[in-house]
Amino acid sequence: MKNIHQQLTETLPCIRQHTDSTPNIGIILGTGLGGLVKEIDIETTIDYTDLPHFPVSTVESHAGKLIFGTLGGKNIVAMQGRFHFYEGYSMKQITYPVRVMKALGVETILISNACGGMNPQYRAGDLMIMQDHINLLGDNPLIGANGDELGPRFPDMSEPYSNELIALAEQVALEKGIKIQKGVYVAVSGPNLETRAEYRFLRTIGADVVGMSTIPECIAAVHAGMKVLGMSVVTDECFPEALKPAKIEDIIATANKVEPDLTYIMKTVVEKL
Repeated sequence: MKNIHQQLTETLPCIRQHTDSTPNIGIILGTGLGGLVKEIDIETTIDYTDLPHFPVSTVESHAGKLIFGTLGGKNIVAMQGRFHFYEGYSMKQITYPVRVMKALGVETILISNACGGMNPQYRAGDLMIMQDHINLLGDNPLIGANGDELGPRFPDMSEPYSNELIALAEQVALEKGIKIQKGVYVAVSGPNLETRAEYRFLRTIGADVVGMSTIPECIAAVHAGMKVLGMSVVTDECFPEALKPAKIEDIIATANKVEPDLTYIMKTVVEKL
């Protein structure tokens, strides 16, 4: 954790060479969900490759840009593309952008992801608000020495996703007539998709959807005292008895199809904050 302070002293001045923006809202855009950028009144775009200590996105559909601007009249910073454990990055690398957002002044963070639906009531193309999560990644971004300036040694996780933000997102969806689910997200390391037996197990332990991201960023954000809203797009159906091979092209296509509704909810939530 002590190294994070040193890294921030190199990253922040680099950002300040490009912008003096003071965002209070951060956004992390997941697989196939970068379209929200079109709604942002962009002031500055910085490639991850130009920022010290930032990893580089290696996954299709993750552009790898840090975007500053306004959305819904609010100053925001958005990650167009995130990092994953399966890419070989450490948890501290994955969550470093969250630390940067906090240092820039962000107090609320909105996170989106694509996931597989295991709840039999869910269908591909559904949107789900994350109420809770299960971390099966096998690692945690807070392992190691704790910097008290960054957050407490043992952060409470009784409300990982803000109940206030969940209620707001529900209200926005209801007013627009957008179907919305609420459930539990479980993260596994990937990059392979799960077996039939694994889907059965994950559903048995209480998960509604499964993915490979988001939880590390949520943990780091809660550790830093930030409020989190998590939104998932169900891109494929993971029912063991009717399991079909999944293709990344189909997953991205489904994410793109649902993206307008997700974009509307996230943009309106930002406006109402």
